[in-house]
Amino acid sequence: MSGILYLCATPIGNLEDITMRAVRILKEVDIIAAEDTRNSQKLLNHYDIHTKMTSYHEHNKWDKGRTLVSKLLEGENIALITDAGMPGISDPGAELVQLAAEAGITVTVIPGATASLSALTLSALPTRYFVFEGFLPRESKDRKKRLEKLENEDRTMIVYEAPHRLKGTLKDLCDTFGKDRKAAVVRELTKKHETVLRETLGGLSSYYETNEPKGECVIVIEGCDPEKQTAEAQKQWEELSIKEHYDLYIANGMDRKEAMKQVGKDRGLSKRDIYQALVGQ
Repeated sequence: MSGILYLCATPIGNLEDITMRAVRILKEVDIIAAEDTRNSQKLLNHYDIHTKMTSYHEHNKWDKGRTLVSKLLEGENIALITDAGMPGISDPGAELVQLAAEAGITVTVIPGATASLSALTLSALPTRYFVFEGFLPRESKDRKKRLEKLENEDRTMIVYEAPHRLKGTLKDLCDTFGKDRKAAVVRELTKKHETVLRETLGGLSSYYETNEPKGECVIVIEGCDPEKQTAEAQKQWEELSIKEHYDLYIANGMDRKEAMKQVGKDRGLSKRDIYQALVGQ
């Protein structure tokens, strides 16, 4: 009979951010697969856990994953942990779950603290609908391309960022979403120096120009307001003639009929009105 793979959430800051069940499972399993064994040793020492550890991280996840699956098939129970939070969320783990599931191995979760939801609840931004983006691409060019896809996202957005990249990311967020968009930077969650800065993106960007970021950060960004976007778009169309408005849609690949229909919709006019206006020019 095969063993069980346990996905164990670990503390995101304070060492007490762990459930009693997780501590018990970590003591009972045969192996703990850890993202960084040296870092995880501090947690194990704190709770007097002496289970054997092995490394499982981004650079060995496929080879080590197959080895772990073999051990599971032999009947050993394994707990997967990362440096902080839930395995598989912006950390290695999803691939091991995939391999285990394909092999018919039972996978279960030991839930606990997660930085994304903790930051969201502290942000004072809408929590009913949200989207988790994790870490954005490191290269500025790739990061901007990803943000452009989120330009019209109306759900609250959650982004992870390292302190040395925070300034550049905030600048890119300002460029994409505008400086007036509400946001929050949450850092050092559940630790002694936990801080929550609720501001506009422009205000946050200015703050970190003179205050060096420290500690892992979560950025929570307000989604776009469709009504406000419509009003801004309307203002833009009002600055264009009907012909310029029509030509803009044609340049973006619309055919003539669709372009006239869209111009009419934007301006609250019929397609016939737009046609007559274009013919008369």
